[in-house]
Amino acid sequence: MSIVNFIIENILTQAAVTIALIAMLGLILQKKSAGQVISGSLKTMLGFMVLSAGSSIIVGSLIYFGEIFTEGFHMQGIIPSIEAINGQAMNELGLGRDIALTFLAIFVFNILIARFTRWKYIFLTGQAILWMATMTTVFGYFAGLRGIALILVGGFIGGIFAVAMPAIAQPFVRKITGMDDIALGHFCTVGYVFEAGVAKLVGGKGEKKKSVEDLKLPAQFEFLQDTYLSLMVVMTPLFIITAAFAGEEFASTLSGDTNYLMFAFLQSIQFVVGVYVLLAGVRLLLGEIVPAFRGIAMRLVPNAKPALDCPVLFPYSPNAVIVGFITTTIGSIIAMFVLPVLGLAMILPGMLTAFFAGGTAGIFGNLTGGIRGAIIGGIAHGFFITLLPALLVTTFNTMGFVNATATDVDTVTAALLYAWLIGPLLKAF
Repeated sequence: MSIVNFIIENILTQAAVTIALIAMLGLILQKKSAGQVISGSLKTMLGFMVLSAGSSIIVGSLIYFGEIFTEGFHMQGIIPSIEAINGQAMNELGLGRDIALTFLAIFVFNILIARFTRWKYIFLTGQAILWMATMTTVFGYFAGLRGIALILVGGFIGGIFAVAMPAIAQPFVRKITGMDDIALGHFCTVGYVFEAGVAKLVGGKGEKKKSVEDLKLPAQFEFLQDTYLSLMVVMTPLFIITAAFAGEEFASTLSGDTNYLMFAFLQSIQFVVGVYVLLAGVRLLLGEIVPAFRGIAMRLVPNAKPALDCPVLFPYSPNAVIVGFITTTIGSIIAMFVLPVLGLAMILPGMLTAFFAGGTAGIFGNLTGGIRGAIIGGIAHGFFITLLPALLVTTFNTMGFVNATATDVDTVTAALLYAWLIGPLLKAF
């Protein structure tokens, strides 16, 4: 068991190492030279780590923004956190071993399903699989499953999600990227498809469907067509105004010796720097992982596609990412006020989810409904991804997880599937 834990904790959950090993396997299966195998593996790891570094910069800025937002607008509610659920499950319920083995089982079932069905997707976002393993283990435990049954059922359900979600998103991904070599491996796919559907219904059609990427600006504003400058123009006032609402006394506790408004300005620029680094990592990663993955596709899982994390789509529609982030945030704020009126919990907007999931959803909305679809669909998406965690709060409360919920809507969907269907069936039989 210690060996299994070592593999899971130090290899499988270390996404850069996992993807580098997969690239190495693909190159070896293609009988590349030792130099090509080493070069391709290391470049793959480097690309992913550059991507992760960009994500970390963005996360740091958004954590700061979340704190001044909560203080500035005096919001009291539930902050979704799958990490907290994972910690409570391992420490209070003693499910650490089961979560680890379920995590491994999801990988195995993913490969088996991809090998023997027409769903040829290998899900490579290890952290997302860990959260899916947490959710299926916790809900399987409360449904009465124990031991090997808990692990196998959770692994099978997670394995299905690991191939089904990329398969559902792939028709959109093909149109976004213009190719069929990669897939989307991010457990927010239900939300992406939801926005795409809304955008198709309410967005532009035919010649009236204008893409966010084709937006023409007056000559004096043409500089905004640069992704990073336009993002800076949006984020800088957003950070500064929010810091002003939070007040100097509170904001200064976060800014240290730097003036609190100047610190907010610098954090907004840091956010843009993070996006720049992230997109550079995406380009480097895709340049290596796709050719290397062909070896696995040819030998182990014929025609397999790597399902990668959502930032791989950002370079294909960068303006839509900005629109998706803003509109998803707006929709989340609307839901924050509306849901308590309906008797549900108040869910505070998560800036990380709004950027990564909202930005990706914006790309889907822009694809199917153009500018209007991306805007209206983005607001609907924000409401939707706040509604599902609010529904989950009630279920968690009955299980002893007080005021707890998660964000990624696919894992929330898996949890609600357990709570509303699988659990009752298991108890009945």
